[in-house]
Parts: sequence; C-alpha cells; structure tokens
Amino acid sequence: MPGNSSKSPFSPQWGKTSGRTFTDVSPKGGKSARFDRQAALLLAVHALFTCGNALSATFVNIYIWKIKQDYALLGWFAVVHQLAMSLTFWLAGKWVKEGNKMNALRGGVIAAAAFYGLVLAFGTRAADAVPLLGLVQGISSGLFWLSFNVVYFEITDPGNRDRFNGWTGLLGSLSGMLAPWLSGILIASSGGNTGYRLIFGISLAIFIAGAALTFGLHKREPAGRYDWRIGLGRLLRAGSPWRAITWAMVAQGLREGIFGFVIALLVYTSTGSEMKLGSFSLYTSAAALISFWIAGRLLKPKGRYWGMFAGAAMLIAFIVPLFWGTGYSQLLIFGLGTAIFVPLYSIPSVSVVFDQIGGNEADVKQREERVILRELALNAGRFIGTIVFIVCVSQSANPTLIRMLLLVFGSSPLLAWAMLRKRLRNGTGAVAASKGRP
Repeated sequence: MPGNSSKSPFSPQWGKTSGRTFTDVSPKGGKSARFDRQAALLLAVHALFTCGNALSATFVNIYIWKIKQDYALLGWFAVVHQLAMSLTFWLAGKWVKEGNKMNALRGGVIAAAAFYGLVLAFGTRAADAVPLLGLVQGISSGLFWLSFNVVYFEITDPGNRDRFNGWTGLLGSLSGMLAPWLSGILIASSGGNTGYRLIFGISLAIFIAGAALTFGLHKREPAGRYDWRIGLGRLLRAGSPWRAITWAMVAQGLREGIFGFVIALLVYTSTGSEMKLGSFSLYTSAAALISFWIAGRLLKPKGRYWGMFAGAAMLIAFIVPLFWGTGYSQLLIFGLGTAIFVPLYSIPSVSVVFDQIGGNEADVKQREERVILRELALNAGRFIGTIVFIVCVSQSANPTLIRMLLLVFGSSPLLAWAMLRKRLRNGTGAVAASKGRP
C-alpha cells in the first residue's frame, strides 16, 4: 500500500531493508483478505474513473456516429486513442518509476476531465476533432492505467490479488450497470444534444472529484532507473515467460480493439434508441456484477487453468447468436453470456501476469517496465484488430462481414489461454512461494 504507514499483513514490501531486497513476498502469510484504507481509497479512485467513463464513453461514440455515420471514423478514433495511450505508457514510464506516480495517476484523471471539456466545447463539430479527442483520451488512459497498475501491484500479492481483481471488476460492473442506464434516461428525456451535453458535464464533474480524491493517496518513493527498452530483450530469450505473456496480451487485445465500440454501436443502430442502449448496459453489467462477485470470492489460483479456459470458450460461444441477426434480442443474449463468463477469463489473465512480475527480484525491480510491456502488447493487439476492421468496413459495411470479424477476433481469448496455460498451471506454486513455503 502507498506510504510508510501501511502495515497490512499481506502487503508486498519494496526496496532494501537491513541489506535485504524484498520481492512479492508476504512476511505474515497473507491470511487476511481485508484491505487497508489506502487500498480502499485506490479502489474508490478506480470506481470514480470507471464511473465517469461508463457514464459517457459509450455515448461519445454514438454522438460522433449521429454527426457522421461512418464506421471507419469511429475506428480511427479508437486507433488514435490506442496509439496515444501506448506512447504515453512508454514516455510516462520514467515519470512513474523515477518521479511521483501519484501525480501521474492524478494527471490521468485530470486529462479525462479535459477530454469531456473538449467534447462539450466542440459540440456538433466533435466529428471533425476526432484526432485531438483521441489523443487526449489516450493520454488520460495511459497515465491512469500505468500508475494504477503499478500501485495495484504494490498493494497486492498472489494470495489476495484475485480478490482485489474481483472488487475492481465488481465496482466496474456496478458503474457500467447504472451509469449508462442513467445516461440513456437523461438523453431520452432531455432530447437532442441537450442530454448529451448534460452527461458529458456530469462526467467532467466526476473526474474532478476523482482527481481531488487522489490527494488522499500517500506518495510512494521512486526506486531504480527507468529502462527505455522496456525489457524487450527478454522476449528474444528462449524460455522466457515474458515471451508467452506478451503474445497472450496481444491476442487478448485483438478482441478488445473491435468489441470496445462495435457492440454498443450495433445496439444503437438496431434500436435507434439511447434508452435501449442504456438498458442493454444495465442488464449486462448487472450480470457481470454478480459474476465478478462470485468469481472474486470463489476463484482460487488452483482453479485458474480451467476457469480461464471455460471463460474463453464461452466468450466465443456467445458470438454465435449474432449470426442469427443483430437485433436487440440476439445482442442481449451475446451481452449477457459475455458478462457472465468474462470474469472466469479476465481475473486469471490479470492475476497470472502480476504474479509473474512479483515472482523474482529482477521483475519486481522493473515492475513499471513489466506493466508497460503488458499494456503495449494489449494495445498492439487492439491496434491490429481495429486497423483490420477499418480496412474491411472501408470496402464494405456488410453485416455478414462485421459478424465474421467479430467471430474471428472474438476467438482470440482461447489463443491467449493457450499461451498462458503453463503459467496458469503454476498458480498454486506462486501462492506457496509468496507464503514462504516450498
């Protein structure tokens, strides 16, 4: 946990004490699953950030679509965001490692507020400002998620990491359940652009509140020098676990790049109603909330292997109903199925990577670089998937083609599981090591 006052029994220790360098090891065994005040505060900042985005992010794409109905334009919006986020991760890595990572976290929230301020300022000219909007949103995402993931790693260990991931998923699902639903009601009741301006203004206020809340997080001391190469040499080394992890994250990103904006757009184009889109988010996020709560409590390291496999397989299976059509009922079946099974996939995927970071002194010392490597790999996959989507829909926006793209790229979680399967089988060993057992 941030700051010197953290005394949680399961908190990982950093730096050198009495000539000894600590890694991802709990000195007291990590039996308690409770989080201290700093961990709870970090969860609150995360909740506000996801709530602000959940309230408006989906409707930004719809807002741009209503101005200019162009699939490729939304694809380019996503591409600029992905490239800006990747560049921010790489450049801000030095700030986070050698400077004040809490300022980076704060900067990400402030940049998110600036993004919605720009959307409000541009109004109906937002479609012409897609490059700038994508740039600012990418900077926001890069700063926030880099610093959040580093701090998250520092306050968890293999014994409680699944539980923390479950809580972030639970709070994210709660935000995703209520915020878009309320947005849909506000847009429908206000009519025209007034409703959009209202929800963008509310998001702006939420991010300002989130930025204020970050001042309660304790400053953490910088450690080490930043490696601009991000440990890419490890990818070339035979037998390196980071080779498999990196390619698994690229595979995971292939799905995220397209699904991040296409599904919501399909719901809106099939219904023509922001209210329906808000209801879709309400139903699917409610299912995800329950699923994350159950998975966070029951999923243990020894269950990661088959849990992630089952999650990946079901994510693919629920794409099939879209070949019957992309009406609201088919999309709802897809959305509910995905929401129920995504925790089985996502919780092990996140935990196994951060367990690897904490598995030895070398990776702990370069935890910022490892987090950046993970995010760059995810964004590489998102970029590839989105570029292929743009090229395809620029030639033809045929619904069958879009369904095929969803199936092909939506199957990538199974590829990610295959690449991580050896690490997943070793999940129990990671926990045992963290508790000082053989």
